[in-house]
Amino acid sequence: MKEKLQKIRENAIAEIENSEGLDRLNEVRTAILGKKGELTAVLKGMKDVAPEDRPKVGQWVNETREAIEKRLAEKLEKLEAEALRMRYESEKLDVTMPAVKNERGNLHPITQVRNQLIDIFGSMGFEVYEGTEIETDYYNFTALNTPQDHPARDMQDTFYLSPEFLLRTQTSAGQIHVMEAKKPPIKIISPGKVFRSDDDATHSPMFTQMEGLVVDKGITLCDLKGMLDEFVKKIFGKDTTTRLRPSYFPFTEPSVEVDVSCFQCGGKGCKLCKGTGWIEVLGAGVVNNKVLEGCNIDTEEYSGFAFGIGVERIAMLKYGINNIKLLFESDLRVLKQIDD
Repeated sequence: MKEKLQKIRENAIAEIENSEGLDRLNEVRTAILGKKGELTAVLKGMKDVAPEDRPKVGQWVNETREAIEKRLAEKLEKLEAEALRMRYESEKLDVTMPAVKNERGNLHPITQVRNQLIDIFGSMGFEVYEGTEIETDYYNFTALNTPQDHPARDMQDTFYLSPEFLLRTQTSAGQIHVMEAKKPPIKIISPGKVFRSDDDATHSPMFTQMEGLVVDKGITLCDLKGMLDEFVKKIFGKDTTTRLRPSYFPFTEPSVEVDVSCFQCGGKGCKLCKGTGWIEVLGAGVVNNKVLEGCNIDTEEYSGFAFGIGVERIAMLKYGINNIKLLFESDLRVLKQIDD
């Protein structure tokens, strides 16, 4: 029995010394001192030992247990100390090192320009109307005096969800909702996403537009020109001027394309303005009487003007971006350069 206990002790101590972690050490403890351990099995077999030998055998068992537990405690202390040392090493901070630089984020260029436009028009008394991105054919086309055979209605230009519903191609649809729900005077802007089947360096299938509408007594093209002059000075600089060129839109008559004097070269001619000194920025015009009458507004008493601004176009001009795709790729090298 003494030899058996000596062998258990030697094997146990060897296993303890070879244990490389706390989990392994616990496995060794269980295998020797646990309920089904080797030393526990010896104690359970004491009933088979002759009565006169039990005291001596019991002493040997206790000595073996004490030796094993002592070595376990020593190994445990050593492993815990090593684990603590490694933890301290991993958490060690060099207070002489420069602080980690936390980069400051900024709003996306489109969001920045959208907010700037809302602030500019808000200072002129415009209210903000948020329309819906899914519209009916009536509000998107018919109520805006768009003929049934107009190319904009074609499948290759418009994303139809059904014969009646579509993804709006312009935020101009919002002006109909407003004029149906509210009587003049009306002074609103309607920013939001619009969708068209168009994709190249300066166009995207999804982009941001801001529609503006003013309806009141005695509104003329001169009022539109004065408002646009104030707008371009605030967005492009105080020396910027505008000019109006005749154009055509179904929902305005007369209709105009609005150019601004090149804010980069001062109108002298450069790469940005293609040597002309002028840059096209938006379309506008006096609201067509048919549109007003369709909303039950008396055209003998009221008139109005409307304009549509491409937010991405303003952002590209303002920040010198030559490809609209850069505004949708979330490239930090681009976004970090733009922060107003």
